[in-house]
Amino acid sequence: MRQIVLDTETTGLNPRTGDRIIEIGCVELIDRRLTGNNYHQYINPERDSEEGALAVHGLTTEFLSDKPKFSAIAAEFKNYINGAEVIIHNAPFDLGFLDAEFALLGQEKFSREVAGVVDTLVQAKEMYPGKRNSLDALCDRYGISNAHRTLHGALLDSELLAEVYLGMTRGQNSFSIDFGDQDSGTDEHGAAIPLAPLAEVLLRSANEEELAAHEVVLTDLDKQIKGQCIWHKVVDTPAEG
Repeated sequence: MRQIVLDTETTGLNPRTGDRIIEIGCVELIDRRLTGNNYHQYINPERDSEEGALAVHGLTTEFLSDKPKFSAIAAEFKNYINGAEVIIHNAPFDLGFLDAEFALLGQEKFSREVAGVVDTLVQAKEMYPGKRNSLDALCDRYGISNAHRTLHGALLDSELLAEVYLGMTRGQNSFSIDFGDQDSGTDEHGAAIPLAPLAEVLLRSANEEELAAHEVVLTDLDKQIKGQCIWHKVVDTPAEG
């Protein structure tokens, strides 16, 4: 399955009042693996950024003045994202700008080019209701370092969102390891070398003090839900046999 994690930077907040896209960043996932086949483009919006937006992305009119216009990169961009499922954080914002850019060229909406759109902000709100669910907050929640993110950047934000998405949907599957190409897998004659056995797993039982502290926590949970929490139910369920 091919997925594209996408982010944009813009001159302001509203394409209906003439704001434009100034940067597109995309990260490709195939079967939940980062491929390195990314797409990144700065764009000349033919206008200045609003002061608030400039403070966020730092891309000045001077810097963007020699970059290609959207019309010049539209075909290449469409070819890159064609047929993929697209992952965006707060999708309506980016989709509104992409649709506006294609409309200026007399072309169909962005959604017509892709297999579907996943909004990670919607997913995060369902998973963590009442919590902060910005990209920075999700990075903190999943232990993803964003210390190098002093300003917003479309490619950097897409790379961070790709890690967040993998964390949200499959725990630690973002740390995919492929042993198929390791040279150490065969000997000099091409025969397979068996992997070394795993080290013995040591189990440490909780002591009485730790068990008592755990019971206090479970009892407090019972009081909060005015019933019996699932862990107490598991403990109270008689073992089969």
